[in-house]
Amino acid sequence: MSRRHRAEKREIIPDAKYGDVVLTKFMNSVMYDGKKSVAEQIVYGALDTIETKLKTDPITVFKSALENVAPAIEVRSRRVGGATYQVPVEVRSERRQALAIRWLITAARGRNDKTMVERLSAELIDASNNRGNAVKKREDTHRMAEANRAFSHYRW
Repeated sequence: MSRRHRAEKREIIPDAKYGDVVLTKFMNSVMYDGKKSVAEQIVYGALDTIETKLKTDPITVFKSALENVAPAIEVRSRRVGGATYQVPVEVRSERRQALAIRWLITAARGRNDKTMVERLSAELIDASNNRGNAVKKREDTHRMAEANRAFSHYRW
């Protein structure tokens, strides 16, 4: 990390099909080894599957899934006088989005469906209905923060 100044945020171009910047960020996170076209096929395939299964707009399902997975509070380690405390802090909006995207993709990769398209669509549907591993991860994070609420006066 540079001490001189904060790194500039790169401009992210909205995706071709839906014109959504968040969807592009999601695709970039799905991508392995710079294979953007493969990531596009996976994400668009998952959204098409959602559309056929639920007969609703897949972008609204995607947005609600992201909103349900995004954490409001998390714990950060803080060293005070030789002891390390887990201090609960609020999560900035950019980090909320990044964590939600990361958790959704990790949960989708951990599923037992046949293809990544099926895994991702199933995880997005589950997350939009407030269930699934990604939502469980958010609840665990909130539970950890709640358990360590006594140390919130160490917040910086």
